[in-house]
Amino acid sequence: MSFILWIPLVGPLAFAVLGLLLRGSALCRFVGVAASSAVLVSGLLLVSAALSGYVPDSGGGMLRADALSAYMLTVVGAVGLISTWGGLSSATSSRTRDAAGYEALIALFLAAMSLAVLADSIGLMWAAVEATTIATAFLVGHHRTRRSLEAAWKYVILGSVGVAIALLGIVLIYAASVGTDTPTLSWLLLSQSDLGLDPALITAGGALAVLGFATKSGLAPMHSWLPDAHSQAPAPVSGLMSGVLLSVALYAILRIQSITDLVIGPEFLRTMLSIGGLLSLLVAASLLIRQRDYKRMLAYSSIEHMGLMAIGVAIGPAALPSVLLYIFGHGLIKATLFVISGRILKIEGTPSISDVRALLVRRPGLAVPWLIAMAAIVGFPPFSIFFSEVGIIMAGWSVGLGGIVGAALVLLLVIFAAFTRLTVQMTIGVPSAGTAFTPDYSAHGPRLPIILALATTATIAFVAEPVGTLLLQATAVLGGTN
Repeated sequence: MSFILWIPLVGPLAFAVLGLLLRGSALCRFVGVAASSAVLVSGLLLVSAALSGYVPDSGGGMLRADALSAYMLTVVGAVGLISTWGGLSSATSSRTRDAAGYEALIALFLAAMSLAVLADSIGLMWAAVEATTIATAFLVGHHRTRRSLEAAWKYVILGSVGVAIALLGIVLIYAASVGTDTPTLSWLLLSQSDLGLDPALITAGGALAVLGFATKSGLAPMHSWLPDAHSQAPAPVSGLMSGVLLSVALYAILRIQSITDLVIGPEFLRTMLSIGGLLSLLVAASLLIRQRDYKRMLAYSSIEHMGLMAIGVAIGPAALPSVLLYIFGHGLIKATLFVISGRILKIEGTPSISDVRALLVRRPGLAVPWLIAMAAIVGFPPFSIFFSEVGIIMAGWSVGLGGIVGAALVLLLVIFAAFTRLTVQMTIGVPSAGTAFTPDYSAHGPRLPIILALATTATIAFVAEPVGTLLLQATAVLGGTN
C-alpha cells in the first residue's frame, strides 16, 4: 500500500513530461485532467486504507498518509479534476502561447500540493508549499498582459514573504526540539505530548509559522495578493488556487496548531486565528458591497470563506469536522464558479458585472449553473457549506465564543446581501430594448464536471458513512474528539 503514496507525486510529474514531449498535439491539453485523476484515485485508495485503520508511510517516514492527509489528498484531486476538466473550453481559449508548458505547470502544481499534505516532516511540508508559489506564479502571469504580470509579481513577493516567515517559525519549532532526546521536524514526533518541547520557542515558532501560512491561505491582513492573482489567472488556475491551494495552507496551520496546543494550550493561537478570521470577513464584506468585477467577487468570497474556516480552527476540536467538510464543499463550488466565470468571460468578452446583463434570458446554459453554484456558495441548503457554517457557529456557542461567532454572523449577512445584489444584476432582467437575440442554451464547455460538483456538494452532508467516520478520524488525528 505504501507505493500509493508516490502515485500523486510521480504521476503528475510523468504526465508533465509527457505533455512536453507531445507539444503541439491535441492530447497535451488533457495533462491536467490526467494528473488530477491520478491524485484523486490515490486519495480515494488512501481514504479506504485510513478507514480500515492502516496508515501507510514511505521514504523513511518522510511521507505518511493518516486520515487527515488522505482526506486532503482527495480534496486536491477532486477540485483539480473539476477545475481542469470543466475548464477545458475556457482554458483552450486562453492558452495561446504555450499549452504544453501551461499543462506541465498545472501538473507540477498538483504534485506540490499533494506533497504538502502527504509530508510527515513539517520542513518538507513547507518546501512543498513554497513549490506551489513557484508553479502558480507562472500560471498567474500566463496571459502576459500588464495586469496579469503585475498580479504575478505581487503574488510572488507577498507569498515569498509569507513562506519566509513560516520557515523562520519552523526553524524555531525545530530548535524547541533540540533540547529533547529526539531533535526532529517529524509531525508525528512533535505532536507527542511527552516530548518536552521548549514552550517559549514553541510560542514564537508557532506564531510565525501560522502567520506565514495564513498569508498563503489569504487571511487578512495578508490577503492583498489574492484578488489580483485569482482575477488575472486563467479560470482553471483560479479554481485550483481558490478551491484548494488556500485550503492546503490552512491544512499546514492545522498541523502547526496541533503541536503548539499540546505545549502552550489553545488560547494563544485561538486569539490569532479569531482576529484573522473576523478581519477577513470584514474585508470581504466591505469590498464586496461595491465590487464591479465578477472574478474579483469570487476572490473576495474566498477570503470570506477562509476567514470563517479560520474561526472554526480557532474554536477547536468541536468545529473541526465542520471545517473539514467546509474545505471540500467550498473547493468544489469555488472551482465550479471559476470555471463558469471563465466561460462567461470568453463569451461576453468582459469581466465587468455592469456589462453582463440578463444572463438568465440571453444565456440560460451558463446562467442556470451559475445561479445554483451561487446559491451553494452563500450557504443555501442542501449544499454542504450550509451545514458546515451552522456546525462552526454552533460549536462556537458551545465553547463560549458566542461573541466571535455572533460578529461573524453579522458580517455573513452583509456578504449574503452583497452577493445577492451582484448576482441579480448579472442574471435577472431583460435585454436592452431593441436588442435582437436568440437564447443560448449551450454550456460552452463540459457539463458533466459541473453537474458532478453541484450534486456532490448537495448530497455529501447527508452521507454519514463513510464521510462522517472519515471526518471524525481526521479530527482525531489532530488530537481532537467530538
